[in-house]
Amino acid sequence: MSQHDFTIANQSFPATRTDLNNALQALASLSSGAAEPSTKFANQLWYETDTNTLKLRNPDNDAWISLAVIDQANDNVLSITAQGIVTAALTLGSTAVTASAADINALKVQGRETIYVPAGAMYPTTTAGCSTLSQVELTNGPELKCLDFDPSTDESAQFTVCFPKSWNEGTVSFQAFFTTTGLHSGTVAWGLSGVCLGESDNCNTAFGTNVVAAAKQHSGVTNDLNIAAESGPVTINTAAENEMTFFQIMRDTSADSLNGDARLLGVKLFFTTNGKNDT
Repeated sequence: MSQHDFTIANQSFPATRTDLNNALQALASLSSGAAEPSTKFANQLWYETDTNTLKLRNPDNDAWISLAVIDQANDNVLSITAQGIVTAALTLGSTAVTASAADINALKVQGRETIYVPAGAMYPTTTAGCSTLSQVELTNGPELKCLDFDPSTDESAQFTVCFPKSWNEGTVSFQAFFTTTGLHSGTVAWGLSGVCLGESDNCNTAFGTNVVAAAKQHSGVTNDLNIAAESGPVTINTAAENEMTFFQIMRDTSADSLNGDARLLGVKLFFTTNGKNDT
C-alpha cells in the first residue's frame, strides 16, 4: 500500500530520490489504501483495499467511479460494478455482438425443462393394462379424465413424446398426479420406463429399466389430489435426437399399500436441454 501527493518538493538529493521512489510506488500500486488519497487528481486510479474495489476519479475531480470488485482470494474479478459497461460495439473473439441488452436479457437459458402429459393422451397396454380412459363428473369443479389402476395387480399404460431437438438425450425423471375414490388409505407407487425410436428403427424394441418413484401417501379423502415425489433418473433406451419416445407408466402394487383404485390424471416429465433453441 502506498499513496503520495505526487508533488516533488525542493530538497536535497537523497530526500528527492526517496520522494520520487514513493511517488512511483504509489503509481505502481494504484494509490492503494483503505482511505482515499489525501490529494486527488482527475482520472486518478485508486484501489480501495478494505473493499477490494478498483476506482477511477471522475473528470470533475469530485467523486470516485467504482469499476470492479476484485476477488483477491482466487485472483479473479469478482464482479463489474453496478455502473456497468457502455459500449457502441462489442466483439467477442472474432464475432461482433449485435444483440441489444434487452435481447440478451430475454434469451432462453438451456437447462431443466418440463412436459406435462395428461391421462387423456395415454392408452392402456393390451396385456396387464389399466382401465380405459374415463371422464368423471364431480358435484363441483372440474371433471376428471383419468385412468384407473387396480390395487392388487401391476397395470400399465403407454404414451409418446417427441422431445425438442435441444434435449440433451440424457436421463429424465417424472412426477405422477393422481387421486382415488372412496375412503381408501395407503400409498401409491408409480414406475416409468422409456424407449426412443427413429427413422427405420424397429418398433418392437424393449423399454429401458423401469424406475419406481417413492410411494405417495393418500390422505384417505375421496378425490383428494396427490402429487407424487419426483422420481430418480430414468434412462431411455436408445435415446437420440429428433426421434419419438415411447413411455410406459405402471402402478407397482408390490411397492404401495392403497386398498383401492388409483386414478392417474397425468405425468410431468423433467428433462434437460443443451441448446438455446431447436434450430
